[in-house]
Amino acid sequence: MRIARLSPVIVSLAILVAGAAGTVTAKQGRQAEPVRFATFNASLNRSNAGQALSDLSSPGNAQASAVAEIVQRTRPDVLLINEFDYEPDRALARAFQENYLSIAQEPGLQPIDYPYVFVAPSNTGIPSGFDLDNSGSIGGPNDAFGFGFFPGQFGMAVFSRFPIDHDAARTFQTFLWADMPGALLPDDPTTAAPADWYSPAELAVVRLSSKSHWDVPLRIGRRTVHFLVSHPTPPVFDGPEDRNGRRNHDEIRFWADYVSPGQRSRYIYDDDGLRGGLKPGSLFVVAGDQNADPLDGDSIPGAIQQLLEHPLVNTKLTPDSEGAVEQAALQGGANRTHRSPHRFETADFADSAPGNLRVAYVLPRKNLRIADGAVFWPRTDEPTFELVGVFPFPSSDHRLVWIDVYVPGA
Repeated sequence: MRIARLSPVIVSLAILVAGAAGTVTAKQGRQAEPVRFATFNASLNRSNAGQALSDLSSPGNAQASAVAEIVQRTRPDVLLINEFDYEPDRALARAFQENYLSIAQEPGLQPIDYPYVFVAPSNTGIPSGFDLDNSGSIGGPNDAFGFGFFPGQFGMAVFSRFPIDHDAARTFQTFLWADMPGALLPDDPTTAAPADWYSPAELAVVRLSSKSHWDVPLRIGRRTVHFLVSHPTPPVFDGPEDRNGRRNHDEIRFWADYVSPGQRSRYIYDDDGLRGGLKPGSLFVVAGDQNADPLDGDSIPGAIQQLLEHPLVNTKLTPDSEGAVEQAALQGGANRTHRSPHRFETADFADSAPGNLRVAYVLPRKNLRIADGAVFWPRTDEPTFELVGVFPFPSSDHRLVWIDVYVPGA
């Protein structure tokens, strides 16, 4: 696993020694340290409102400790956590920082501090007032704006070592699915009319984001990097109308459009009513559990390729692990027929179907040079395997994914 990072003290000493020896000159200059961006669906969600906050309100929760140890070992500078229940005033984020991240989880490990945090409400569990799953009754998680048993379940949070420009942050929680040109709106297969799963009244309220989409601007040195984060719905748990598969496709498409200058992004509006996507030339990193594998699983073909094949996205390095290869061989089942390389997989799903998949991504802009990257999925013969394990998982069925990028001019 490529997770070791030199301490600032060691780096500083090395520079001083090299300077004394006359091997470093002003003309050569210095390359800024790469910035590590990561995404982790940490499964820090709970079945009841407030339960996650209760669990993390003091040290000692085994799952939270395992998640924190993974973070302390990989040491991201900027981290998105998916499936992190929403609590007002960043209460859950503060509890996780104070009671887990700020405490060394193993001897020899260093705590990790994130002085900057971004959280916002999620569509999950917010009642829509409509029968969105056409079950004949209104209410329950399938009729919420995003699947959830209470508002904010399965939310997300951004932790950062770098300042966050909260005034310039944009959220897209209330953007309507029907307002996306050419949206893949689901069709009721029992009628002749097209794209009529939702009634006109429902289309007037149905939101695109199953959780939310956030543009979180990070001040890294002299530059701003837009951390574009989301967690599209799984493309399953529906019927022949494929409403979740279609929504997953369009949630991914949203970022592909947002980073595209000109006409392609003009339709977008944020929760404050500001229209348009990123300004041309803006630096960005797209991150999150996209719930879409390039070749396997149940997502609509080409869904994740909207980002992977985008002309502004850098895919020169794909994070990988040896542990994923080992587990695919050990678990067999659907993994035997997969077309995507096992070493890129990021989630340990049911062996029968869909098998292990690549669903989590950290994708920088083309001019952000990638220095390194990996998936934290140790082999069974590594001591840290106990942090990921097998079902029932000690941390999560998903794996942390990270990349190191150089930010030009930072």
